[in-house]
Amino acid sequence: MKRVIFTAAMILAVLNGVSQTTEAEKQLLTQKEDTLMGWKKGGVININTSQTSLTNWASGGQSSVAIGGLLSLFANNKQEKSLWENYLDIAYGSMKQGKDAGWWKTDDKIDFTSKYGLKAAEKLYYAGLVNFKTQMTNGYNYPDDEVKISGLFAPAYLLGAIGIDYRPGENFTLFFAPVTLKMTFVNDDDLADAGAFGVDPGDHLRSEFGGYLRAFLKKDLMENITFQTKLDLFSNYLDNPECIDVSWESLLSLKVNKFISATLSTHLLYDDDVDIAIDSNDDGTADEFGPRIQFKEVLAIGFSMKF
Repeated sequence: MKRVIFTAAMILAVLNGVSQTTEAEKQLLTQKEDTLMGWKKGGVININTSQTSLTNWASGGQSSVAIGGLLSLFANNKQEKSLWENYLDIAYGSMKQGKDAGWWKTDDKIDFTSKYGLKAAEKLYYAGLVNFKTQMTNGYNYPDDEVKISGLFAPAYLLGAIGIDYRPGENFTLFFAPVTLKMTFVNDDDLADAGAFGVDPGDHLRSEFGGYLRAFLKKDLMENITFQTKLDLFSNYLDNPECIDVSWESLLSLKVNKFISATLSTHLLYDDDVDIAIDSNDDGTADEFGPRIQFKEVLAIGFSMKF
């Protein structure tokens, strides 16, 4: 009888311990879930420079100096049934090559995105997205710094989209919007009169209605090495829907230490409404105009601070 009582007491003690452990685990999980809710804010500042100085250099070449910077901010609010994400990227770069040359712009962008979603299923949200892009300063047809080809709000792009956001994890999202309005602004009379960036000559605004897809992926390749890529596709239902506008950005980041990093970024663009001037016979005069694939690559090493 004593053995039975002792055995029963031991079983009750074990069950009580398991119950307490399970309850503690539930509390920890609840606390962890709570910490993921609410606002999460932060950003990154990158500043990079490079310099080359040549004196009596027999092989030839020119001295040069370049500087560039990037400010990337985010503010996201996550609730049980909703998610609101806000991102702002501001970048600028300039270089001077040769003693008598001026400063040439190498990078210039303002890119703001806000997306709000209401949970529809475990990995799906009904979502709306707004994206605005422009630049800060004038761009020229270098080495000719008299012919302006772009400027502040020339162009500027405003896109509004309503659709479905698929989020299987924190590092991958796929947003598809069958209802999308894209507006192109050219706030410069000379560029507008020339019909730049797809607007009708003399107009300052072009509106398009179509479908939009945005995919984003971020992955840690190994310790201190991160890769992220973003792909935007837009098709105008009303005018050549088979000609899809493409914007594909990728960034490979290597963190050397707390304040030093190296980055390799690429940006591929294609817009069927943007004509690119081509000098096919290298005589200094553009003889071809039409849509072309645009590509930019930037390799930078410099100061980086995350906050």
